[in-house]
Amino acid sequence: MKNKTYNKKKILIVFLCAAAVLLALIGRLVYLMIFDARYYQELAQDLHEREREIKAARGEIVDRNGVVLATNRTVCTISVIHSQIEDPEQVIEALCRELEMEEAEVRKKVEKVSSMEKIRTNVDKETGDRIRELDLAGVKVDEDYKRYYPYDELASRVLGFTGGDNQGIIGLEVKYEEYLKGTNGTILTVTDARGIELEGVAEDRIEPVAGNTVQVTLDYNIQAYCEQAAMNVMEEKQAEAVSILLMNPQNGEIYAMVNVPEFNLNDPYELNDGTDADSLSDEELQDALNQMWRNRCINDTYEPGSIFKIITASACLEEGVVSLDDTFYCPGYRVVEDRRIRCHKVGGHGQETFVQGIQNSCNPVFMDIGLRLGAEKFYDYFGQFGLFSLTNIDLPGEAGTIMHKKEDIGLVELATMTFGQSFQVTPIQMAVTVSSIVNGGVRVTPHVAKAVLDGNGEVIEELKYETESGIVSKETSETMRQLLEGVVAEGSGKNAYLEGYSIGGKTATSQTLPRSANRYIASFLGFAPAEDPQILGMVIIHDPQGVYYGGTIAAPVLREIYDNVLPYLGIEKN
Repeated sequence: MKNKTYNKKKILIVFLCAAAVLLALIGRLVYLMIFDARYYQELAQDLHEREREIKAARGEIVDRNGVVLATNRTVCTISVIHSQIEDPEQVIEALCRELEMEEAEVRKKVEKVSSMEKIRTNVDKETGDRIRELDLAGVKVDEDYKRYYPYDELASRVLGFTGGDNQGIIGLEVKYEEYLKGTNGTILTVTDARGIELEGVAEDRIEPVAGNTVQVTLDYNIQAYCEQAAMNVMEEKQAEAVSILLMNPQNGEIYAMVNVPEFNLNDPYELNDGTDADSLSDEELQDALNQMWRNRCINDTYEPGSIFKIITASACLEEGVVSLDDTFYCPGYRVVEDRRIRCHKVGGHGQETFVQGIQNSCNPVFMDIGLRLGAEKFYDYFGQFGLFSLTNIDLPGEAGTIMHKKEDIGLVELATMTFGQSFQVTPIQMAVTVSSIVNGGVRVTPHVAKAVLDGNGEVIEELKYETESGIVSKETSETMRQLLEGVVAEGSGKNAYLEGYSIGGKTATSQTLPRSANRYIASFLGFAPAEDPQILGMVIIHDPQGVYYGGTIAAPVLREIYDNVLPYLGIEKN
C-alpha cells in the first residue's frame, strides 16, 4: 500500500514538472510570437535581403564663369555573389580577360565564400558594359562615379583630389566636402535560402542625392595664362619652383594661384619630377607625395625680403617717425652694434630722401626708420597688420608667421626685420597684408570659394568672409600707393612698368637658409591701377640660376601677365 502511494506521488511530481516545462515553453512561444515577433521578422528578412550601395554623384567645381574644373566620370564596380555562381571557371576566365587581372587574384575572390566580394572598382564604363553583356550568373556590375579633372594639372594644389572612396584628400575637395559629397542611395534585393536573388520580386531602391556645385573665384583663363608664364620663367631660369598669386585686394577673391610644377589631378600618385616611385621605399614615396602636394602659397613660409619694406614704411608713417622729405645717407652699409649690415648697392646710394630710399630699395634707410620706431612699436604693428594671425584662407594647411619673441628682438634683429629678414611669413600673408595697406586700410579674408549652387546652377548659398577695418589710415594708404607707383615708374621695379597703366609695386631678393647654400628667392609684388587697386599679384621664383634679382627676373613676369589680364578684366588704359 505504501509503495502504491509513493508511486502515485512520484508520477504526480513528474507530471507537474512536465506541465511546468510545457507551460514555460508555451509562454516563451507566446512571447516570441507576440511580443518579440518584429525582431525575428526583421532578422529573417535580413537573411533574405541583400543591400548594395548606389554612390552619389559628387558635386562639380566650376570657375567664376561656369567653366567646369572638377566633374565626374561614370565607372563600374565589378562584384561576385558566391552562392549564385554557376560556372566558376567561366567567371574566372572572363574576368581575368576583361579586367586584365592575374588569375590567382581573381580566383581567390571568386572562390571566397561571402555574401558579396568586390573584384575591382573604378572600372571604365566600356569594360563594365562588356562584362554585363556576358550575362554571367553571380557577377554584378554596378555603376559608380570617379572624379575627373578636365584640365589635368590646372590649379592642382588648389582644387585638390579625391581618394578611392570619392572623398576629398587635399585642397577645395576636402575643404568643401560637406557641400560636394552628396548622399549615397541603396538597392535592396530579396534572395531565397541559398542566397539566390528571386526573380519577379521588385527591388527596393533609395535614390542617391547628388552633391552641390561649388563655384570658385578662380578664372580658368587667368589661371592657365599664369601657369604658362610660370613655366616659361622656371625653364628659362632653371628654377626649383615658381609661385604666382593674383587676387582682388578689395574683397579677397583669388583669381589665380599657381605652384609650378603642378601635378596631374587625374593621376595624383605619380611623382611630377620624373622619379620612379618603385625605386622608393613606402616611407620615401609618401614623403615625396606629401611634398608634391604642398601649396607653397599657403603651406610654406619664406623670408619676404624687400617686399616687407611696404609694411615697415606704413608702420613708420602711421607712427609719424618719418616724413616724405626726410633725408638719409647711404654709404652702402650700416653698423648696428657689432654687425656691419650692407645695402644691396655696395657703393651706397649717397644722399637720398625717404621717397628715393623706397624707390632705391635702400636697406640703410629702412634700418634707420625702424630703429626710430623701436622694437616694441614694431612688434605691435606686426599685430595691428594681422601678421601674427592666419589669413583664414579657405584652403587647408595654412602656415603661421615664424617670428622672434618680443623680448628677444635686439637692435640687430630689428634692423634686419625692417627689410624682411630673420623672420618668415607665407606668400598669402604678404599679399593680404599689402592689400590692406593699399586698399584704404581694410584687411580682407582671401578666399577661393564663391558660392554653392544646386543642380540647375541656381545659387543656394553665397559664401561670406570677414573683413577688418582700420589697419592703416586712409592717408597712409594713399601715400603708400603713390610711393609704390614711383617704385615702378622710376625705381627698382621699373621692369614691371606697362605703358598706359599705373602700377605700384615692390621688388625683393631674399636668401634661404642656410645662407652658405647661396640659394635665393626672387620676387615681385605689384597692384593696378595704382590709384584704385583692383588686382594685386605676386611672383615668387625659388632658387633661380644665374641672375637672381627680383627686379630683373620677377617683375617682367608680372608685367607680361598684366599686359594680358588687365584688359581681360576690363581695366582700361589711362
